[in-house]
Amino acid sequence: MTIFNDNPPNDSKNNWQHQLNKFVRTNQKELAALAWGLHLEKGETDETIGIDLKETPKFVYCSKAAIERLNRNVDGKIQEILGLIDGYKPELEVLMIAIGDGQIKLVYFQPEISPPDCFEQLGQDVDTLLKLLETEMSECINTNLIK
Repeated sequence: MTIFNDNPPNDSKNNWQHQLNKFVRTNQKELAALAWGLHLEKGETDETIGIDLKETPKFVYCSKAAIERLNRNVDGKIQEILGLIDGYKPELEVLMIAIGDGQIKLVYFQPEISPPDCFEQLGQDVDTLLKLLETEMSECINTNLIK
């Protein structure tokens, strides 16, 4: 987690990150399938999957230019994230950026089975996966804590 403001973190403000971690652990296969399905739809792109946690959680795309601009605006504090984005291998791993109010959190993992295999095993289209995961995120993550 990276905090961009000068306010020190406290347990209630950081609770959304713990909720997100639990959501990711519970839904690794579905997130891997979604990441691969979105990769198939978009093809090679400079965009990274994001999770917008303001109000109702939803998946979005973050352009590399926007992430680079953010990195400049925060004095290089997220340089490592840019390195991971540059080396990202969608056929092996999942990389998403969760966006809160003045904070971001990297979601990065290698699932037990490859994202293409997750997508095939689940047998659901991208729209179904998006609806399923966004609904579950809304139930698991208290967005009132992201302020």
